[in-house]
Amino acid sequence: MSDCCSASDPGIAAPKKLPCPVSGHESAQVSSSTIKHHIKAPWLWQEKAQRYYFCSDPHCDVVYFGQDGSVIDVAGVRSDVGVKNQSMTALVCYCYGVTRAEAAVNPRIREFVIAETKQHRCACEVRNPSGQCCLADFPRT
Repeated sequence: MSDCCSASDPGIAAPKKLPCPVSGHESAQVSSSTIKHHIKAPWLWQEKAQRYYFCSDPHCDVVYFGQDGSVIDVAGVRSDVGVKNQSMTALVCYCYGVTRAEAAVNPRIREFVIAETKQHRCACEVRNPSGQCCLADFPRT
């Protein structure tokens, strides 16, 4: 399994973070593979030789954007993006289908996800729209 925090496309020089063209929120890189797994029609997406970023601003409709300013918004992805949906039914862990409500009431879930992550049994780089590990998204207890 690859490193769940690795989101770069080799050979393309670009900053690791870039401000969202809509909200200005500092956004981390995400792989084009992650984007393809979350957009509604990946076969229609015109991928370009550039880096892509994930906007984690909960108040911004942009989910992904390219260095060229192109955007994919919430309407262009197949499922809810947990950081964009603050309801208790939103997912915080995409690998195991854990909702914000479940994580808030059962600390054993976080312990389970930590153990699974240590054993490299997660798929955050594909399942999580951010392409990163979900542990930072768990509610604070």
